[in-house]
Amino acid sequence: MIPTQPQKTNASPLYRRFTTEWRLLVALSSGILMGLTPAPANLWMLAWVALAPLWILVMGTEKVRLRRSCSYALVWGIGYHGLALSWITGLHPLTWMGVPWLASIAITIACWIIVTLWGAAIAVTWAAGVSLWLSWSQQSTKRQSPFSRILIGTALWCAVEAFWSQGILYWTSLSYTQSPHNLLILHLGQLSGESAVTAAIVLVNACLAEAWISLKLRNIFQARVLLLASLLSLVSLHLIGWGLYRQPIANSPEASLKVGIIQGNVPTRIKLFEQGEKLAIDRYVQGYNKLVDEGVEAVLTPEGSFPWLWVGRPNQAQNPLYQAIRSRGVLAWVGTVGIRQSNITQTLFTITGAGEIFSRYDKVKLVPLGEYVPFEAALGGFIGRLSPVGASMLPGDPHQTLDTPFGQAIAGICYESAFPEIFRQQAIAGGQFILTASNNDPYSAAMMAQHHAQDVMRAVETDRWAVRATNTGFSGIVDPHGKTQWLSGFRTYETHAHTIYRRQTRTLYAERGDWLMPLLVIGAIGVGAIGVGAIEIMGDRQ
Repeated sequence: MIPTQPQKTNASPLYRRFTTEWRLLVALSSGILMGLTPAPANLWMLAWVALAPLWILVMGTEKVRLRRSCSYALVWGIGYHGLALSWITGLHPLTWMGVPWLASIAITIACWIIVTLWGAAIAVTWAAGVSLWLSWSQQSTKRQSPFSRILIGTALWCAVEAFWSQGILYWTSLSYTQSPHNLLILHLGQLSGESAVTAAIVLVNACLAEAWISLKLRNIFQARVLLLASLLSLVSLHLIGWGLYRQPIANSPEASLKVGIIQGNVPTRIKLFEQGEKLAIDRYVQGYNKLVDEGVEAVLTPEGSFPWLWVGRPNQAQNPLYQAIRSRGVLAWVGTVGIRQSNITQTLFTITGAGEIFSRYDKVKLVPLGEYVPFEAALGGFIGRLSPVGASMLPGDPHQTLDTPFGQAIAGICYESAFPEIFRQQAIAGGQFILTASNNDPYSAAMMAQHHAQDVMRAVETDRWAVRATNTGFSGIVDPHGKTQWLSGFRTYETHAHTIYRRQTRTLYAERGDWLMPLLVIGAIGVGAIGVGAIEIMGDRQ
């Protein structure tokens, strides 16, 4: 039988301290491996093993210690989120906003630390949850099997990610480690959104980790079964994704829509000044006319193409882009600043060929500091200067839709691409194609590639064509299977015309939402409550 009490040891405090430090190093290293899965490294295969060491560190001890488990998870999370989000250092320098050089460095480092710790809190919350459950199981003498640990650990990770996705900061879900390269596994998103992809990654890692734990406990038969379960899970999940991936995309000629994209490449450091405004007008008017000459039916511009109100602006009729739209008669989706309830908004306007505002979409998920000041009443005077818009913006209605003369669209602005529920709600409300408008300056190509990866996931989940217009890269066209049909360059001025197709299909995820996570949680609660794990399914057979 497996001993239920820790064995006594004569190890010195120095040895025990070394062992703890070594485990922290293992946790950090495995977190860094997970951080290598998205751009720029794109080593997405590592995601299927990089979580296993943390699982072993948290689950593989005979006596659970909450503080130690959380420490391992914190270090792992710092390695993962810190590396994956290192592109945020592109904020520096902020001297164009009047911030001194050293202060700019301090602000940038502070932002990096905050977003890293916020992401790492996902792993810490997970570790705390499973540690508390394991501690309760030990105290109640309910000996849990590896299979109950796998179910509960997977369910809890998915639940924590789902909870985090409701907040203001969210980006590094485990699911996005597979985008845009592993399109087979991304198609699990059509079943239950990103939770299905995250659950697949956690499941395979958990089986590997539990096989290692069983091997260390000399339960060879159980270790072999778990290792086989890990392999079978990896293969079968990809086969399910392949079955969804190979479904043909029915492109009806009647549903075609030729759209144009303008990537203006107007740096943020000059956008708010006269030089930037002149450059923006020149490039977007030139790009609009070029695309109209190519026969497009609509043109999409990035987020904040113009740093001024489209409505209520004096002498609006003299605006060159407005004149071009009225002259050429082709619709444009213009990313600029709007006004609602006497507050400014980050808005995507639908401007008809007659120059009229047909509809608008106001950004729901605003960027802290960049577009609004948290705790503005207390900190507004101190932090307000960090916002280039000069005042907090008003968020849009989470349930809004974007109607167009071509049918309803699914809209997203900037880092809303990381929030799948925004896209799902618009898809189920009748959205037939995706439009995303982003700035992405002043960040690196790594951030732009990760942003593109987020939109690839949204296209697959909703089974829609996606049109992406960014300021500095990477603009693109993505089909419903997640294949990138066109991708722009990095910090280049470009235009592109492409034919997409409006679709009215509904995936299971669009219809039912994230049903898998609640189902896993219910199963985990049942297993934990009745102590199913007390029955050693595999026994001590070797």
